[in-house]
Parts: sequence; C-alpha cells; structure tokens
Amino acid sequence: MSVYLKDIPLDLAWKRFQDALETAGLWGILGIEEVVVDEGALGRVLAEPVWADFSSPHYHASAMDGFAVRADDTTGALPSSPRVLLTGDVARYVDTGDPLPEWANAVIPIEEVETLGARGEVVSGLRQAEAVRIRAAVTPWSHVRPMGEDIVATQLVLPAGQVLRPVDLGALIACGKSRVKVSRRARVAVLPTGTELVPAGTPAKPGEIIEYNSVVLAAQIEAWGGTPERFEITPDNFEQIRARVREAALRSDLVLLNAGSSAGAEDFSAGVIASLGEVLVHGVAVRPGHPVILGMLRVEGKDQPIPVVGVPGYPVSAALTGEIFIEPLLALWQGKAVKTPQQLDALLTRKVTSPAGDDEYMRVAVGRVGQRLLAAPLSRGAGIITSLIRADGIVVIPRGTQGLEAGAQVCVRLYRSPEEIEHTIFVIGSHDLTLDLVSQHLSVKNRRLVSVNVGSQGGLVALRRGETHLAGTHLLDPQTGEYNLSSIRQYLPGMPVRVIRWVGREQGLLVKPGNPKGIQSLVDLARADVRFVNRQRGAGTRVLLDYHLSKLGLNPDTISGYGLEEYTHLSVAAAVSSGRADTGLGIAAAAQALGLDFIPLYAEQYDLVFPRSYLEEPLLAPLFELAQDVHFRQAVAALPGYTVSEMGNVVADLG
Repeated sequence: MSVYLKDIPLDLAWKRFQDALETAGLWGILGIEEVVVDEGALGRVLAEPVWADFSSPHYHASAMDGFAVRADDTTGALPSSPRVLLTGDVARYVDTGDPLPEWANAVIPIEEVETLGARGEVVSGLRQAEAVRIRAAVTPWSHVRPMGEDIVATQLVLPAGQVLRPVDLGALIACGKSRVKVSRRARVAVLPTGTELVPAGTPAKPGEIIEYNSVVLAAQIEAWGGTPERFEITPDNFEQIRARVREAALRSDLVLLNAGSSAGAEDFSAGVIASLGEVLVHGVAVRPGHPVILGMLRVEGKDQPIPVVGVPGYPVSAALTGEIFIEPLLALWQGKAVKTPQQLDALLTRKVTSPAGDDEYMRVAVGRVGQRLLAAPLSRGAGIITSLIRADGIVVIPRGTQGLEAGAQVCVRLYRSPEEIEHTIFVIGSHDLTLDLVSQHLSVKNRRLVSVNVGSQGGLVALRRGETHLAGTHLLDPQTGEYNLSSIRQYLPGMPVRVIRWVGREQGLLVKPGNPKGIQSLVDLARADVRFVNRQRGAGTRVLLDYHLSKLGLNPDTISGYGLEEYTHLSVAAAVSSGRADTGLGIAAAAQALGLDFIPLYAEQYDLVFPRSYLEEPLLAPLFELAQDVHFRQAVAALPGYTVSEMGNVVADLG
C-alpha cells in the first residue's frame, strides 16, 4: 500500500530511501564488469583493488645515455688524476632505458666521459670507442633505475573506488594489467512529462514551455558516471505516463520521473508510482525541491524493485534534486565517495528570511572585497535556471532557522574554484546592459565580473558597508537636476570615492509594437485602460519617474500597476512583451532586445563609483583599460540610446 508523506526532513527522507534500497539489495556497488584499459577505462571506477603482476621497471635500467660501469672501478678518479676504463666488460655504452650488464651497478653520463681510440686519442664514436677517460668517481646505482623503482610486483597499485585518470591507465599497463574490473554504470531513465512541454527547437506558443530539464538531468547523470536515456515527452495522461514508467523500469536501474509544471502534475507522478510500487516519501522539507517523490517500482519482468525519483518540474528544483539525491546514489552504486565541494566562509551582504521548517539551498555570488569574502544572495525562484548559472556556490540554511542577518558568516559550498573567486570583480548597484558586455570582454583577461542588481541606492549602501568594488548609479537630484553627486554625498559622507562617467542613456516608455494603446507620455499612465510596470524602490529609474510624476502633479495612486516592481530593465521589457503590463519606464536597448517600441523621454548619466582605496588594485586594472578600448566603446555605442563620448572620464573625487 502506498504511503503519502509531506514535509519529511531531508535526513529522514534519505533514511526511508536507504532502508528500501538495502531491502532490495541496492545499497552498494550495482555490478561489476571488465573493461580494456586502453579503450574504455578512463573515468570508470575500480570495483576491486589492483595488485601489480610484475615490477616496473622489471630490470635494472640505465637512466641516462652513457657508459655502464662498476662503481668500484671508478674509485680515485679526479680532475687532476683521471682514470681510463677499457670498453667491454669494464665500461659498456648504454642508451637511456637499456638494461645494465649483469656486472654493472652505475652509469656515467656521456657528457662526463671522453671516448678514446686504440692509441689513446680522443674519438667521437661512442660504440666504437676502445676506452673512456673519467675525471670523477661515481657511487653505486648512480644514474640507474633499479628494478622495482616505480612498482614492485604484488604491491597495491590502485585501491577499489579509484576513479581512473589518464595517469592511472599508464600505471595499470606498467604493472601488467590490460583489463580491469570496474563498477557497472547505472542505466538511468529520464522521463519528462507535461502537456505544456514542447521539445527543443520547436517554436513555443503562449502556454507552452520548451523542455530542457531532461537535458540538464541527463548531463548530470553523465557527469556523475551514469548512462542516461532520455525519453520523449509524455503528456499529462495517467495511463500513458504509467506505461512509459513501466517501460523505463524494465530497462533501467533508476527512473527519474520529471513532472510538468501544470496543476496536479505531482499528483500524476505520485499516483503512477503508487500504482506500480510504493511511494516512500512525497514532499521533502527542502527548498527549492519541496515536491520530491521517492519510491520503489515493482514491475513484472524485473527481478528486483527499481528506485524511482519524482523530480519537480521547476528547473532549479530539478537540478538541485539531482545534486541532493541522484549524485549520492550514483556514487554509492559505483563504490566511490561523493565528491566533496570546496567550502569557504563568507559574510552575507543582505538579510534573508527562510522557511523555518525547510532546509533551504540558497544560491549566492561570491567575491573578495578588501579583506572580506562576501556572499550576495541571488534570486531564489525555483524556476530561474539563470540563478544557477550565476551562482558561485550554495549556502544551506538549515531548518529551524528563520533567516540570517546581513553580515552573518555562512559556509559556501563552491561551484567555482577559489582562484576564480579571487579574480572576481564584485558589482552591486543599478542594472545596465553594458555590464554584460564588460563581463564578456573581461573574461579573456582572467577576470570575472559578477553583478548583483539592487538599484542605485542599494549600490551606494553596499559601498558604504564595504561590500562591493564598485557601484553603478543614475540618481537624479530633483533640486539641482544633477546626476549622482548629491546622492553620493548623502549616502557616503566622508568616504573617499571616485566617480567615473560610464555612459549616457535614453530613458523612455516601452510599449508593444505599433503602440496599440497610443501611449505618448507619463500623463497616459493615469488612464484607466493603461497598466504600468515599475522599477523597485531605490532604483534610479524609479527616482526619475517619481520626480517627473511630481512635476506633472500626477498621484502614483492613480497609476494602475505602480506597485508592480521589477529589478532590471530587461524584466520591465519582458513584462510589457508578455502582456503583464502595457508600458514601463526603461532604456531603449531593453526595448530593442525584446522587439518593443520605444518612446524617448529623458537623457540621463549612468556613472560608476569606486572607493579610492581600490583604484590601484591589479584586480580592477583591466576594467579601467576597457573604458579606453576602441572595440568595447564601439560595441556599447552600437546599443540604441547609448552615448560613450565621456566614458572613463573622472567626474569627481569626493570624500
């Protein structure tokens, strides 16, 4: 009988899964097979220890081109009193790797001898020399690789559980192994389901979603040592899904049933699994990934139960489910340890809240600013796959913790190497499309730019806290019409900073192609038939909007959608393009990117603000060079609504 459970703690969920796997005889190496070392062994996991069949080298070998000798025969040789050794059984020429004569126990390198002819004259022929003159004695076994120097017969060469590397293959061949026993790769079926899904390469209509979870899951399985099989998309039909799961179970060791995002998709998965076996867990107290299902399938034609994981439909949940449940299981079946990610301690840049009952896997960007290593939380939505692309690591907030304060020390499980982190330029502030171009150009200069979009005011606050190398800002002073300087003085009083002009931008209203609502100015935002999308509080665009609304005498409360907030210009454009809003204030480049029309209204200045203490740091040097790079400036100028005539100019040194 199936058991449906909700909000099971992660450790308890794993325990239930482990108990079922142990009962089925699946808590260990899945199977053993033999492979040819030089054809299919790379990356495989040894199922048994490897003991040497013979030594390497299996004879005393010369380590140099030279003459094999008895060390005793060289005693007394000095620069002022050289010794002459006759060739034959006293001195014999050998190449590197040649076996030593049985009577020899040392080699004199060729550059340390003079070869002599029959009358004692120096000759150039090595093998035809009648004698050699030496001017220094050698010790026994000099320049010799003795038998077993590398490997001695019967010694342990590689332990069970070793993931075979290129150098391991050489050691296996050297000790006499042409075939080795490795753990069998698990066959893993990946079944995407959902009526709304369409395969990659298919134009998606409204309501349709391009299916890529199975691509991510299959790639994870391949990277973790399994053999994935991706099935075709199955629509939300109980009998069709059931038939597909049964088919997968018959030819696989593990089934991943990836539910669609439509309502009731998880119920389809749980019901199918229950009809073919047992649901052990339905709902694990982790976020993202809460709807995970763990179960066992029992199908006719299969001797033992087959584990099944119901993978949530949201892409971040699906990917993290792979890391939490599938990677450890595949490691167990191969007899290897789960790879432990590098970890480091960092300080949170802002306060976060967390569901008290769940373990939360929070994605963060990481960078070193001054002497502090900082972790900036990224978007936490389960459907935002780009948050995993941008993530430098994961911070696990354990259940029972309702949140963390800004400045709290956290342990980051790294996705990137510490070296990459040390070459990261950390940017917190206003969003601008040119930062993506900066990141692209800096990548070839061994620098990585990480941009966290919190708005202009948020960027200045981050500068004050010492949490960023620089901040982008475009804050208008309503009193003077001046950009940025008054706000910098307000938020960074007395802090030594340099303000550098970056770009001029056009701000205006983004509307659908053809402008079907006939929107012409901010006055139209008060119309009952117009829905607006805003930027978040503290964003320069929001400040600009509020300033001009005030000048026009327009009350924000009269604007439908004024409270609908987005954090980037592209997000505003997406809201208009998708029909969530009729218009929004943003930059021309964002309108072009999503095929929208643009109504220009205002010119503004977007500046970069740097603490002066960082200006001479080698880390930032490539960024300053970029401001003068002709090709980069041309790329920015090609974006609609941008001017670069003042890019890189110092606006002011403050503080």
